Amino acid sequence: MEEQVNRLVEKTWTKFQSTPPNQRILIAISGIPGSGKTTLASTITTRLNALSSTLHGKTTTLPIACYIPMDGYHLTRAQLSAMPDPETAHARRGAAFTFDPVSLLSLVTLLRAPLNPTTPTFFAPSFDHAIKDPVENDIPVPPTSRILVFEGNFLSLGKGEWKEITQLMDELWFVEVEEEVAGRRLVPRHVKAGIAADEESAWKRVRENDLVNGREIVQGRVDVTEVVVSREDERWRPKD
Repeated sequence: MEEQVNRLVEKTWTKFQSTPPNQRILIAISGIPGSGKTTLASTITTRLNALSSTLHGKTTTLPIACYIPMDGYHLTRAQLSAMPDPETAHARRGAAFTFDPVSLLSLVTLLRAPLNPTTPTFFAPSFDHAIKDPVENDIPVPPTSRILVFEGNFLSLGKGEWKEITQLMDELWFVEVEEEVAGRRLVPRHVKAGIAADEESAWKRVRENDLVNGREIVQGRVDVTEVVVSREDERWRPKD
């Protein structure tokens, strides 16, 4: 796993060197729940910023890369409750229909535009796991951030606004993992987060929701630039 990460960092850094200063590189990392895409996205972002910290021999704290998770685009619990079948909506939270891809597409479109002296800092929403709802305008994306790493389950899905989002990206990376491995990662996470009361109910949610979503993600995937095979590695431990 570590070797794959190193190669992707090197590839992105090389691409960045030849990217005009008024343009950004947009990368979308997707995969089924439990694939490890969150860890990949945060690791790539951290290592790119470490490389850029001594750009041109000058130490800088300005982040050249920015990590933007899709979690902030979950529909709120109130929005799920307002759906025609609220019980199913809450039970299937995490499925494509429980997200707001229109708002995500709007942000990606703004960030895709060429940079200029008046480009402002844009903001993306985050997700508060304590209240189990998004937090608006919580992740700043300053004009100095020229490599944007987006991460989320459906960022390679070939339908509706999701497909439009894929078409605005420079690179699409997909993290591949076996369903059983993903399930073993998700079960303790669901229990710890209070999503499930115990391992038995967590496995029920994994099989009836997470892996169902995962099959939609795999079957509806567009062509991607990179497939990253998720393996256990002491130097790189997947968290998502």
